[in-house]
Amino acid sequence: MAKTKTERLAEVHERALRGFNAVNSAQQEIRLECLESRRFAYIAGSQWEGNIGRQYENRPRYEINKVQNSLNRIFSEYRNNRISVDFRPEGEAADTLAETLDGLYRSDEYYSNAQEAYDAAFDEGVAGGMGAWRLRARYEDEYSEDDEKQRICIEPIFDADSSVYFDIDAKRQDKADAKCCWVICSYARQAYTSNYGEDSFDLDGYKVKRAQVSSMPMQNAKLSNFDWFTPDVIYVAEYYEVEEKTDKLHIFVLPATGEELKVWDKDYDEQHDDLIAQGYDEARVKKVKRRKVHKYIMDGARIIEDCGYIAGTEIPVVPFYGKRLFVDNVERFQGHVTNAKDMQRLYNMLVSWLAEIAATGSTKKPIFAPEQMPPAIAQLWADDNLKRNPYLLAVPIKDAQGQIVQAGPSAYLEPPEVPSALAALIQLLGADMQQVLGGQEATEKVVSNVAHKALQLIQNNLDMQSFIYMDNMAKAMRRSGEIWYPMAKELYVEEDRKMRTISVDGQEDFVELNRPIQGQDGEIQYENDLAEGKYGVWVDVGPSYANRRDATIQALVQMLQYAGGDADTSNAITGMIIKNLDGEGISELQDWVRHRLVQSGVVKPTEEEQQQMSEQEQNQQPDPNTVYLLSAAEKERQLAVKAAADVEQTKANVDKIISETLKNFQSIQNDRYDQILTVLQQFEQANQNRVAPANVPAPENTPAQPDATQLQ
Repeated sequence: MAKTKTERLAEVHERALRGFNAVNSAQQEIRLECLESRRFAYIAGSQWEGNIGRQYENRPRYEINKVQNSLNRIFSEYRNNRISVDFRPEGEAADTLAETLDGLYRSDEYYSNAQEAYDAAFDEGVAGGMGAWRLRARYEDEYSEDDEKQRICIEPIFDADSSVYFDIDAKRQDKADAKCCWVICSYARQAYTSNYGEDSFDLDGYKVKRAQVSSMPMQNAKLSNFDWFTPDVIYVAEYYEVEEKTDKLHIFVLPATGEELKVWDKDYDEQHDDLIAQGYDEARVKKVKRRKVHKYIMDGARIIEDCGYIAGTEIPVVPFYGKRLFVDNVERFQGHVTNAKDMQRLYNMLVSWLAEIAATGSTKKPIFAPEQMPPAIAQLWADDNLKRNPYLLAVPIKDAQGQIVQAGPSAYLEPPEVPSALAALIQLLGADMQQVLGGQEATEKVVSNVAHKALQLIQNNLDMQSFIYMDNMAKAMRRSGEIWYPMAKELYVEEDRKMRTISVDGQEDFVELNRPIQGQDGEIQYENDLAEGKYGVWVDVGPSYANRRDATIQALVQMLQYAGGDADTSNAITGMIIKNLDGEGISELQDWVRHRLVQSGVVKPTEEEQQQMSEQEQNQQPDPNTVYLLSAAEKERQLAVKAAADVEQTKANVDKIISETLKNFQSIQNDRYDQILTVLQQFEQANQNRVAPANVPAPENTPAQPDATQLQ
């Protein structure tokens, strides 16, 4: 018997609650320590929380927050060396589409203000140990009834150490192997009712919303080790669950053309007969794994909403860890503050003690008998620190006979002495904290004439303090690109959709997705189709674009001295220097320089610039010298054409004369042949008539034999 929707959601809730309890039990202390570290660094008075604060309850409690200064240095280092996502083609994928993916990702970052999400995650991860952000699909215009286009937004998740949980079996740092994830958000009771309705029920004395579910989830809520329901706050979680299944893919082939057609198993029965009738043959069957992510909204009592499948194939939550490791098969993470808390507390305690010593004064306090200090004189002594009296009075003590027994104070209260160990301990703690937190004393001592390489060595030494955090942030950014790519392939599918792209230097452009074009074989293909090809995700860690541009200018200036007397090379290098300058009012000069660099072939022109150059070549009016040269060339061309025509005519005339001569010669030869034939016939006839004896004379009328001259 098939399960009802209510029963299925009850099973999902039980499974989700059991998994959350497992990870929360294992990491509860670690996450509380992360929260304590963040409070220690940012909340005033938090460095005195706990037993040490109760010890110094009625004494001075000063905070010399050296931890926050160290964190600010790491934050500044990160903001000065942003990490960018770079898509690179794999196999036969096109490079141009990889550039399009880069531009679209940067555009989505700008559209959703992703830098806020990155900065929040990095700050929380470095200070406490864990930060996170997520990717979400949203409509471009949420207030339009007709606009169905969606964009990918990158949103921050605040307090990630107490709100983001992955299943206990996920071992990878980027959580690519996670099967489920919880993102917890707290609601005030009124906000909870406003978002999820008025229908409610009582659970453990608290009034919460009730859905039509079985009693199993409510029993699970009572057994949970996490307090989902409090008198003032109710916790709600976004629950993501990965669903993987193996499906059969049937491949049909058309023998005439070799064309392949793929049909999933669920559509096989419906399309099989039609494909066979069209001439297709079933070639093979392939088992393919399919992966989707199911999203639910839940609280401690039930599944509030089944949101269905989300775009993409990955859980859209990106974790960032400051320092992460496994100990006793439990994932542990910490930030930059964790190891410095005890030293910071001890330093505050010693400074407060020293301040307390200094506040007690450095002069001796006289001790008088009460009768020596009547009210007027006592007030004189009390106001001495303010009025700086030239002298002070005291009533002498007299015996019974009126003799003065004691005129001055009976004794003095000595000022406290600063223990020598106190100063040594403060100095030792300062060195230890500098070693743990890092310091900038090396850069502060640098003088103006220090070589550039020496400065780089000093900076590299300081960067080692933040290198581990930058490297972990690079892993998180790579994971963000891996989540974004399959989401983009599902969301950016409209034909002829124009989307904005942003280059690495901040220049905006537009690209048309899925634009139909005619291929070389005449078939319709689609340009900028994100589903075509396969692309890997890389990250680029380095200085910000402004810093890299300054470094480029310095390198070009150094190259300029090696150009020598080559004017073309010097002009090209000078143009690149001007092109990379950043200043007010030089944009027009940079445009002119770029135009010259494009014309000289130093810079590759864009499609728009190439089109403009072609139009200018067609419409450009040549100068007089060019006109003269072109006309002279045209005249020479015409003369050459005329000479060639004359040669052809002369050749034709010669051929005609030769033909006529041969024809006349043939006619003359034919007449001569006829004459010779006649003579030969006559000669033969004469020979036949001469048959008489030798002594008989020949007749007188017998023609004489022709001689050789006649024959000729």
